[in-house]
Amino acid sequence: MFTPKPLLECLTDIETREFLPAGMHDELLSYSKPHTHIDPSDISLEEWHERLREINPEILVSCWKTPPLPDVLPPALRYVCYLAGSVKKLVTRQHITDSLVVTNWGHSISRTVAEGALLHVLSCLRRSPHWAVQMHVHGAWKARTSQTASLFGRRVGLRGYGRVAHSLIELLRPFGCNIGVLAPDMNPEKGIADNVRSIASLDELMSEHDVIVELAPLIEETRRSIGEDHLRLLRPGSVFVNVGRGATVDEIALEKIAREGEISIGLDVFSQEPLPADSGFRGLSNVSLSPHLAGPTSDRRRDAGAHGLLNLAAYLNGEELSGQITPVVYDHST
Repeated sequence: MFTPKPLLECLTDIETREFLPAGMHDELLSYSKPHTHIDPSDISLEEWHERLREINPEILVSCWKTPPLPDVLPPALRYVCYLAGSVKKLVTRQHITDSLVVTNWGHSISRTVAEGALLHVLSCLRRSPHWAVQMHVHGAWKARTSQTASLFGRRVGLRGYGRVAHSLIELLRPFGCNIGVLAPDMNPEKGIADNVRSIASLDELMSEHDVIVELAPLIEETRRSIGEDHLRLLRPGSVFVNVGRGATVDEIALEKIAREGEISIGLDVFSQEPLPADSGFRGLSNVSLSPHLAGPTSDRRRDAGAHGLLNLAAYLNGEELSGQITPVVYDHST
């Protein structure tokens, strides 16, 4: 049985409601003694650092609106339980190398990211961006020559084989898709065991599938690794979706090909975020866009909160944490 620890909760009311609804917040309170709450909505950085030093918690529960930590941390602070994704606006790499324990939402959002990928795939196949503009703005209706496509029976290629890919594969099962995976840890034997095909190269991934979903992490080996030559291998009518990292793709080449209109594209992530108002991707009827919203949806942020509570319990019990941010993970984060 764990002993509650001094804990500071720095969350807005909205973050608390969405990440720790109802009894989940009560569970958080049971982990802390004493418990202090700060709403970061209207606190200056100087005030935040001063309050942090005064409270001197062992645990900080934080989220999007929590201001950055000072370079010199309060002496008791050992663990930052970050309920959201990238921690780079909150902690520095030096904090982590100096033994501050930091976790984020880890794999708890994988299924909602996969759901977002599926949304883009279906939107592209059914030409939803085109028809949304045509019907809302131009009063249009279908013609005898109007073309759409179905996901049933399609050859789908995934680049990446992490938790999101596994979740997406499960979502694709009812569609009877023939699924191929390109990833460093994939081989033919593993593919057979997981009921997917192992893909040997980007060229094969692009040329032999109707739908491509980019899920690779952003590391030096993957930065701008999908270039124009690869994109040119996509057949007319193909779909390319990116819910991984925008910078894994040569976006200049992708925009050029998008303007040619032979393929449909779904994008949730971009090299520059927010996406500039004058981005060439905006306004293209064959491009489905979302503003880095693939996951988690507002109603499923409780999944990340539940993950955080599990980590808090594990920390108090001296057990292994999930979604821990190491220096390597920090370097590869957006």
